[in-house]
Amino acid sequence: MTNNRTASSSPTIGILALQGAYEAHARTLAALDVTTRLIRTPDQLLTPEGTPSIDGLIIPGGESTTMLKFLERNGFLESLSCLVQTLPTFGTCAGAILLANDVQNPPQISLAALDITIERNAYGRQIDSTILTAPTKLPGAPLEMVFIRAPRITRTGPEVETLATRDDFPVLVRQGHLLAATFHPELGHDLRVHQLFLDLIASHRIAAHTTVAS
Repeated sequence: MTNNRTASSSPTIGILALQGAYEAHARTLAALDVTTRLIRTPDQLLTPEGTPSIDGLIIPGGESTTMLKFLERNGFLESLSCLVQTLPTFGTCAGAILLANDVQNPPQISLAALDITIERNAYGRQIDSTILTAPTKLPGAPLEMVFIRAPRITRTGPEVETLATRDDFPVLVRQGHLLAATFHPELGHDLRVHQLFLDLIASHRIAAHTTVAS
């Protein structure tokens, strides 16, 4: 599926709004002057012509099992599984769990797009949530990272790049058009992770239109 929006037009970012911290992501993107669209039904993912209606998708934090219950209705899970294979997608916390191709503790189904193994609730209960500041591969100062009932990435595939870690475990990873964080960048004050996703979208759109033009 090819998005027919021009490479130079302003991106529109969809935010899966079934449950979780989708409004916080919308506020963060508004601070970056980016247009967002809340996605609640599978038909909102595509135009009448069958092309993606958005340039990128954020799957927010929340409760992955609850999100799955909503996604298993009306063919939503199948539509989303197909779309994230090619559409730039950013998953945070529960969103990272849904993107992973191997979910443990306990196992559950997923979109199986990102080549990682992830363990749910690896850092304990809500009371064990924490805010850390640590160096990353992003330009600039150490990054504030808000962890809330965070999962743990225990394996990354050969094409997955680790951009930040906690206790030697990846917490921010990128694989091609996919980005995932086990923390909540939308709950902090640093815009760099969302800007990284926007840069990823821009690169993806340029590459896609270059391929079509050739």
